[in-house]
Amino acid sequence: MVDVNDNDLLDLDEEDYDTVLAPDIHFTGSIEFAEPFMIKGKVTGRIEATSDLMIDTNATVQADIHASRVVIKGAVEGNVRADRMVHVLSTGKLTGDVTAPEVVLESGCFFSGICTMNR
Repeated sequence: MVDVNDNDLLDLDEEDYDTVLAPDIHFTGSIEFAEPFMIKGKVTGRIEATSDLMIDTNATVQADIHASRVVIKGAVEGNVRADRMVHVLSTGKLTGDVTAPEVVLESGCFFSGICTMNR
């Protein structure tokens, strides 16, 4: 797993991720992973991880998500639970509930749901 602090997660490039789901891929089902993962395509189903997840700008995800840290630049429809942090950038759209110790919603992003910040 990439050893970075939460702010550095925003600065990672595609080559810093162990696995990248390409823009032309449409995946339906369950995804489980233990190393940093980037989605640039479309995912429908469920995502369960012990590592970091980046949903890139043009990606669309219809899934419930659990990961260590989640960065949303694209569109997510589903509930998001993170062990450390959820960050929705200004280009991001989250329709669903979010639960994490730290939640960042940048100005300009879209969020519709319930936010629960736990410790």
